[in-house]
Amino acid sequence: MRIVFAGTPAPAVPSLTALAASAHEVVGVVTRTDAPLGRKRVLTPSPVAQAAGNLGLPVIKADRLDADATAAISSLAPDLGVIVAYGGLVREPLLSTPRHGWINLHFSLLPRWRGAAPVQHALIAGDRTTGAAVFQLVPALDAGDVFAELRYDVPREATAGEVLGTLAELGAGLLTGVVDDIAAGTAVATPQRGEATLAPKLTLADGALDLTAPAAVVIDRYRGTTPEPGAHLLVDGQRLKVLAALRGPDTAADAGVLAPGEFGLSGRDVLVGAGEGTVLLKTVQPAGKGAMPAADWWRGRRGDAPRAALPGTETR
Repeated sequence: MRIVFAGTPAPAVPSLTALAASAHEVVGVVTRTDAPLGRKRVLTPSPVAQAAGNLGLPVIKADRLDADATAAISSLAPDLGVIVAYGGLVREPLLSTPRHGWINLHFSLLPRWRGAAPVQHALIAGDRTTGAAVFQLVPALDAGDVFAELRYDVPREATAGEVLGTLAELGAGLLTGVVDDIAAGTAVATPQRGEATLAPKLTLADGALDLTAPAAVVIDRYRGTTPEPGAHLLVDGQRLKVLAALRGPDTAADAGVLAPGEFGLSGRDVLVGAGEGTVLLKTVQPAGKGAMPAADWWRGRRGDAPRAALPGTETR
């Protein structure tokens, strides 16, 4: 079949690579336009654009699948559209342009976590099992019939970035199998069943760690917002990025019982109190500085012991 692929970030690359190596022909790749990255804001092609270039595939760069993008895609006469984390909606008439319509690889077990950030929301909610699904794209958000899915037990300390990387690799095989079945005329899709939950794109505010919550809940939010949009605490009025953290002990002999937001040193470990238990900080990044071990950040401070701000309170 002639396939048009739409995707943008790194988790879409394994699917593009797998399709390019399959018996089908990828006739075009749609991705978002170059974005400014780094401190110097250098315009940089998306990971999918870079992969398509390495594979020698023609690229259409568009931030919206508007009339111009639709015309460019239509000119390729695709049999099937495949979308993986493109970052935009497919509407009519583009939705019906390929002979077999569009299919989407989505990183959740639908209908749970429909939306832009399914893995992040799954981890924040404390889900211990998630997965991936390939479904038929329809006008409603992530609501189409499902061709295939896989289940994945989330490692207890895995971050959203790590889980997404694994699902991207596993999902590529799931996706190519569905494409093969559609080409053979044997694909069967079934309606989604169960209660739908939504997973909208996260903002910087979603990465704020609420230390009045139990430590297990704090760690789930850290995992779900790492690496993006980034977990953080507010210390002395400035954001302290939390790059690596674990659930700490409920009490530590040399740190005592820590109140929510109170820091303590237990041996070489930096702990911060939560509503129940503690969070053990491994790697942090203070404002204006690079990443460092939490113990080095502690030793480099001057004055009183730090304290993290709590929701609804002033920084102390």
